[in-house]
Amino acid sequence: MTVIPVEKKVLSENQRIAASLRDRFEEQGTLCLNLISSPGSGKTTLLEETLGGFRPEERVAVLTGDLQTENDAKRLARYGFPVQQITTGGVCHLDGRMIERALERWSLDEIDLLFIENVGNLVCPSSYDLGEETKVVLLSVTEGDDKPLKYPSIFAKSELLVLTKIDLLPHVPFNMEQARANARLVHPGIEIVELSCTTGQGFDGWQAWLSRRREARLRRASTARV
Repeated sequence: MTVIPVEKKVLSENQRIAASLRDRFEEQGTLCLNLISSPGSGKTTLLEETLGGFRPEERVAVLTGDLQTENDAKRLARYGFPVQQITTGGVCHLDGRMIERALERWSLDEIDLLFIENVGNLVCPSSYDLGEETKVVLLSVTEGDDKPLKYPSIFAKSELLVLTKIDLLPHVPFNMEQARANARLVHPGIEIVELSCTTGQGFDGWQAWLSRRREARLRRASTARV
């Protein structure tokens, strides 16, 4: 008798759904970004500042995950863009099926940029592909600069590291140089942006990275239609 571990079956099913989602995003020209961090690193605040900088006609949407509340969706909905809360009921990550069900309420051909704000956790979300183009990991200066070494999987799988709350650097024992070195030890090619949503310092770096990714996605979509 062959025994198949339940975890392997779950991940295999998730990969199937994620591949389908990725095909849909590619077909519609939707740039999907999966934001992941520990609780309190600033994902929602980063999204607030980002949404606040978009023109009202921008085709942007957000799916935000939380264990119990709809607090983040209420905060983000104030900016006038489509937002859905995915309440996991205690599950410590989003999975492909959750994203698939949430997207049933929207038409992807009306969304150019989709942010997925994952549940606050550096472990489980790293194992679940959501069909995104890339994962973005956030690390605040109120955490340890050794986080990339302690949780290497998510840093290895992310294309961008956003170091947040840098306005607090004078008040916390966080070594920025060491954090950057640790991240690149795990993922040598990872891009790094340092910013403060409170003061706006470095926020242009995040906006520039986002613009480059959106332009690249548009070019691919245009080529595919030719």
